Amino acid sequence: MKRIWENKSWIVATLAIIITFVILILSLEANSVTVKVNQLNIRSGPSVTYSVRAKVKQGQRLQVISKKSNWIKVIYKHKTTGWVAAWLVQNSNVQNVTRLSEATIVLDPGHGGSDTGALSMSGQPEKKFTLQVAKRVERKLQARGARVVMTRSSDKTVPLAARPEVANSASANIFVSFHFDSSDENNVASGYTCYFYHDGDSKQLAESVNKKMTNLPVPSRGTEFGNFLVIRDNSVPAILIKGGYINTSKDFKQIKSPAYQKKLATDVVNGIANYFKNHN
Repeated sequence: MKRIWENKSWIVATLAIIITFVILILSLEANSVTVKVNQLNIRSGPSVTYSVRAKVKQGQRLQVISKKSNWIKVIYKHKTTGWVAAWLVQNSNVQNVTRLSEATIVLDPGHGGSDTGALSMSGQPEKKFTLQVAKRVERKLQARGARVVMTRSSDKTVPLAARPEVANSASANIFVSFHFDSSDENNVASGYTCYFYHDGDSKQLAESVNKKMTNLPVPSRGTEFGNFLVIRDNSVPAILIKGGYINTSKDFKQIKSPAYQKKLATDVVNGIANYFKNHN
């Protein structure tokens, strides 16, 4: 009887070890992720602004420790600890991970809802075209892998003070607001302008975007200081783009044109990409 009991005890102990091992394996699997992007940066902190500790190739597994601000803290090959952009890990559509693709960008389509913004000579509201352009920029940024947060994605009212707060809550790297200009009289002004409020990073962002806004069918008015709440009361690099005069006939012809909106969006994205490429 003693031998039988000892055998049973051995079997129970063995089964317990096996069950514990299986639970451990399942736990590790549940708390790990397979990299599907071509090459993923492991950074020393949860933002594109931190240094790169390692690069992980497609197909490698990472052990997940925790999450913060849409970044995941991981362990790689049991020795390297760092942070990866959560939205990139399994995005197999991104061929090359860049600083742009690791960035969180807030896009702010001006006006909306009860706030029409300026009106064209035919009564078309500014809010309609700011949203159209912002959505084009959103799609182009997402195609490059960036995480995009919109202050509005439909025709709704968003209080001015709430817009820069979106950048704070999203742990954004930059904020870009879209508007169109209007003059006191019809057909007396023309052109696009990139505004900044704060010197330093915001001014650099405005200049970077403005430099890429080339060959547009309306003239450039350059970069200027602008005392606008959404960029003034912002904690991240922030600019406001006015893409032409809505109450000038030749400008409005372009503003409502899909071809112009597409070119404008492409130039803005290229400018943003250039900013991240050259900004440490």
